Amino acid sequence: MKIGFTARALVSACALGAAGLLALAPASASALPGHDPDPPRGPRTTPPPALLYRSGTQVRPHADAPALPRLSARSWLVADAGSGEVLAAHEAHRPLPPASTLKTLFALTVLPTLPAGVPHTVRPEELAGIGPGSSLVGVAAGRTYRVADLWRGVFLSSGNDAVRVLAALNGGWRATAARMQEKARALGALDTRVLSPDGYDTPGQVSSAYDLALFGRAGLRNADFARYCGTAEALFPGAGGPPYGIRNTNRLLTGADGVARYPGAIGVKNGYTTEAGNTLVAAARRGGRTLVVTVLNPRAGGGHAVYEEASALLDWGFGAAGRVEPVGSLDGRRARPGPGPSAVPVVAAAPPERRVGWAEACAIAGAAGMGAGAVSLVTRGRTE
Repeated sequence: MKIGFTARALVSACALGAAGLLALAPASASALPGHDPDPPRGPRTTPPPALLYRSGTQVRPHADAPALPRLSARSWLVADAGSGEVLAAHEAHRPLPPASTLKTLFALTVLPTLPAGVPHTVRPEELAGIGPGSSLVGVAAGRTYRVADLWRGVFLSSGNDAVRVLAALNGGWRATAARMQEKARALGALDTRVLSPDGYDTPGQVSSAYDLALFGRAGLRNADFARYCGTAEALFPGAGGPPYGIRNTNRLLTGADGVARYPGAIGVKNGYTTEAGNTLVAAARRGGRTLVVTVLNPRAGGGHAVYEEASALLDWGFGAAGRVEPVGSLDGRRARPGPGPSAVPVVAAAPPERRVGWAEACAIAGAAGMGAGAVSLVTRGRTE
């Protein structure tokens, strides 16, 4: 097996390897077949009209279907990411604060407009307005980052500072929020109201379990989105020194902080704010089948409950294959999308990265005189 590294991260990658700290993104974090938007595909049988708008839990089990797990979340949903069939849901369209799970919509909106290799030197005004207590990856004014670096900061560290800079490159904070709103409508996400692109608590900003599952499903059909959201650990450029390690705050992906890694986990995004509580859009693949679940604001079980309840829903969804009738579809409200927003002019894209093997990476690092202790792995625990 050969491992490749970009020329820009050779020294730090070698140092991390010597220290035993570098972890690679899971190979399963690949995009689902198809494109976003993909042609709607109907469920096996037509569910009753507006079933997902009814209060309470909606499920249509066969006699041999497994029982749903006991859950405390205010809202949840489990769907087949391939067909779009909703297998079960609870208060699917209830409007709730999404916290950083709204960054899924931010990525769907902005990823196509900014080439990953573009370098950008951050201006101080681009970091203005970050809410108190926000999660940060450590973006520094005056430092030059590639767009890909900033996206890793968004997906892994849930960095509101990285969101601010990417939004500035996309035309500004308000313009980005407006474009996110347009994208949500094009996808059929009619419960979502965008006021703060990073998901920070803002009066009137809401989404729903249905809409967030829709964003997660659409994201998995974008190769860049799928790669970023499925990355467990990565390097981030240091403000005035060597790169440092960052770890994905989605514990189902990493198995960190006492949460068991879910087998087959491929993303997508977690969040937390005071108003939203813990929120999570999670996806996993098993036996050629991919499920996406949303869990919003569990009210029992502590800080890990959102992961425990998502794991239970995934287990149920895989076990219920062929033994439940769908209660709705993630394509159910999708209109034909209009043309997307024009790309914002940016600096010309950087040349493609050259990938080199481990031996060459270490040789270059040795020539630079850097040792195994040059890079430290840091985990930053903040509001996500």
